Amino acid sequence: MSRIGKLPVQLPKTVKVTLAAGKVAVEGPKGKLERTLPSQITIKQEDGSLVFERPDDGFRNRALHGLVRSLVANMVEGVDKGFTKNLELVGVGYRVAKQGEELVLNLGYSHPIRFKPPKGITIDVQDPTKFSVSGISIEDVGQVAADIRNMRPPEPYKGKGVMYRGERIRRKPGKAGKGAKATA
Repeated sequence: MSRIGKLPVQLPKTVKVTLAAGKVAVEGPKGKLERTLPSQITIKQEDGSLVFERPDDGFRNRALHGLVRSLVANMVEGVDKGFTKNLELVGVGYRVAKQGEELVLNLGYSHPIRFKPPKGITIDVQDPTKFSVSGISIEDVGQVAADIRNMRPPEPYKGKGVMYRGERIRRKPGKAGKGAKATA
């Protein structure tokens, strides 16, 4: 039995789940999410929790068992609490500002970058170098945060770039750190 797949997903009182053949819809205080799931895994609602069952112990069914449980658990948590990724800018002159719905990033290029978040994603700017991406879908939040990070990924020599808050960048020594010999 899958260690993750056999765990039931507890449903908070504020979350309502609708099950159909191969589909699940989750509605909560933050919004509504729907997803099509593989038909091999059956979902049952019992005593305020969701239980996931697979037909046999085949390789594919074992893999799908834990996957489906994780996807539905993330949906339940998303509509109840939501997800947030915190990012920060490191570098001289690197700034972020919000103009209406758009995010304006100055990342050392010759022009500012304007980024419009997709529907369902909100971006909050705390100060000129710190901001956060939040929403109800963990996949969308992670993808938007990764897209923004890829605009100027952190580089290993000076550590400049867009990075997740608390992320550690493995630093490399530059030319001087290689033991350059003095020429006489």
